[in-house]
Amino acid sequence: MTAPEFGGEVSEYYQRYRRGYPPAVADVLTTSFALTGEDVVLDLGCGTGQLTRVLAPRVGAVLGMDPEPAMLAQARTATSAPNVSWLLGADTDIEALTPVVGPGRLAAVTVAQALHWMDHERLFPAARSLLRPGGGVAVVTNGEPLWLQDTGWSSALRELLSSFLGTPLHRTCGTDPVSQTRYADALAAAGYVVDSQVISYDAALTVEEIVGGVFSAMNPSQLPAADERPAFTERVREALSPFGPLREQVRVRVLTGTR
Repeated sequence: MTAPEFGGEVSEYYQRYRRGYPPAVADVLTTSFALTGEDVVLDLGCGTGQLTRVLAPRVGAVLGMDPEPAMLAQARTATSAPNVSWLLGADTDIEALTPVVGPGRLAAVTVAQALHWMDHERLFPAARSLLRPGGGVAVVTNGEPLWLQDTGWSSALRELLSSFLGTPLHRTCGTDPVSQTRYADALAAAGYVVDSQVISYDAALTVEEIVGGVFSAMNPSQLPAADERPAFTERVREALSPFGPLREQVRVRVLTGTR
């Protein structure tokens, strides 16, 4: 992972505007890995803790791990659960956790909207020695990027952002079918039993939420200057105004590999 890309103000936008996860996601993970109040889960690439907080009531402890200190600072501020601990580290550090948690101690390693930053072909086999029998790895993607959805307003947003950034926008952040198949194949190759579920829901969006979500995905150097952000927001509002009330069909994909 490239930690500086999520530093500074980007971490603030990430915490404020990135969608959380519905309880149904925790239900799927609880069932898939038979989670109990005695279990420990590692939420790798936890960001500001959106999934970490959903998991906390279901298990004995959650370790939220991320390579960006600013993201962890936001996570600490936003999280009151007493059974959550925060660790500075990336996917390449996972094997160093063995002396901390012990071999075969973790019930699950979750990766939420972050696997596209990681070397999944190395991560999946490396995680096995940390997992208890029946535990596993979960790859969770929280809907398609705002600028790549199959709606008129998303197309208008993509056109505006491509012009603003001077480059076409095509990164799917691992949400596309090709990436999902690649992850599933890598889990199977690493010896996991693979399953996949989709949790869908419809949600209203405001222009401010869309702009905040866009800023949360930018490199800090790409953010408009602070005094230019109101004008940028108005540009987005004008571009999206022909599409009436804005709504997003969120598809949360939960890909699991059970040991």
